[in-house]
Amino acid sequence: MPELPEVETSRRGIAPWVEGQTVAKVIVRDRRLRWPVPMEIDRLLPGQKINSLRRRAKYLLFETDAGTAMLHLGMSGSVRIIDADEPAAKHDHVDVQLESGKALRVRDPRRFGSLLWALDPYEHDLIRNLGPEPLSQEFDGDYLWQKALGRRVSVKQFIMNASVVVGVGNIYASEVLFLSGIHPKRQAGRIAADRMALLADTIKSVLERAIAAGGTTLKDFYGGDGEPGYFQQQLEVYGRDEELCNRCKNEISLIVLGQRSTFYCKRCQH
Repeated sequence: MPELPEVETSRRGIAPWVEGQTVAKVIVRDRRLRWPVPMEIDRLLPGQKINSLRRRAKYLLFETDAGTAMLHLGMSGSVRIIDADEPAAKHDHVDVQLESGKALRVRDPRRFGSLLWALDPYEHDLIRNLGPEPLSQEFDGDYLWQKALGRRVSVKQFIMNASVVVGVGNIYASEVLFLSGIHPKRQAGRIAADRMALLADTIKSVLERAIAAGGTTLKDFYGGDGEPGYFQQQLEVYGRDEELCNRCKNEISLIVLGQRSTFYCKRCQH
């Protein structure tokens, strides 16, 4: 599914096309996403100028004077800029047509994504209680260590908890733990402060590199420009079970933690 780097890649790709543009029309072909697309999208968005396009966690926030459209790409969703008259395909559920003649097209084959409306998205139930952004100054090793105190949950599940920090999805969790030399099953509360500092720095580094590479394409994600992401070519452990570790030449292992596939090196991670 699209994770933070993929969503940020989409934001950067479409922002120049939508910021400062006025919405001419909204076409909703199928409201049956994870939650029904509310009528406010059709009623309030047309005629509004998109003042800014921001990202909070995996939500794209199209901010206008009347309110904010909150887009989540779900498991298989994508968003791209097209000519407004381009014919729609089977899974193209929503078009936001702009006065420029372009349109923002939302595609979601599995319909696990969402398009919602909020007067203040930062007070919305889906966003209000989220942890800090991993690339912000608020997130560092001291913060992560303090949050982990007394926690028996595995460190992989801990850093994937959106109330702790947003955007560290399954792919990147496996990668940052490998690069930090930390076993994914290790209890979060038993990791020393210096190792937490390394983990926080590695999270920042890996996500920044993934964004620079355009995200990770595993099946059907493409960025806002329609191009695939290339961070998959840099993956050290994810999806490489039974292959040899690039560092020690030991075989990469696969286990399941929290119902998610987890890849690691027994020799390099402790």
